[in-house]
Amino acid sequence: MTGDQIFQLFAYLLPSVVTGAIAFYFFRMHTNNEEGRRRFLLHKDSQTNTLPIRLQAYERMALFLERIAIPSLVVRVAPKSSDKNKYESLLIQSIETEFEHNLSQQIYMTDDCWNVIKAAKSATIQMIRKAAMSETDSADKLREDVLNETMDKASPSATALAYVKKEIGELW
Repeated sequence: MTGDQIFQLFAYLLPSVVTGAIAFYFFRMHTNNEEGRRRFLLHKDSQTNTLPIRLQAYERMALFLERIAIPSLVVRVAPKSSDKNKYESLLIQSIETEFEHNLSQQIYMTDDCWNVIKAAKSATIQMIRKAAMSETDSADKLREDVLNETMDKASPSATALAYVKKEIGELW
């Protein structure tokens, strides 16, 4: 083979190689676009199916936070006797029961939101315990002290509810 023949061979091969490379590039780009489109449609379908469930979970947790808010809690859970320790236990048991009833909702919300809800529950229990440590001698007096404790500061459940509402707003 002479140099001229080698040059002619490259002259014939070069357009074929360039055309093949361009075709490969466009085929790969098309394949990636199709994969992205399929992923988007799958995500959209799953979002359509899971969004109502997630919203229901947020609704249930909003209801939980409203139910453990001190004012609604002490109105809903009346003392059964005049013993303040029994009333303290009854209030805490009511909060724990509500929480356990809604425990499965955590899989539908973010970890941050769930942690805020748990913190609100714990802070509410701490407020009840703190009020029970006072020199109160009856359940009715404890009820009054617990209410007075929350009058001065923001309720933990109100703070958590604001966070839940903010997170729901981000779903749209």
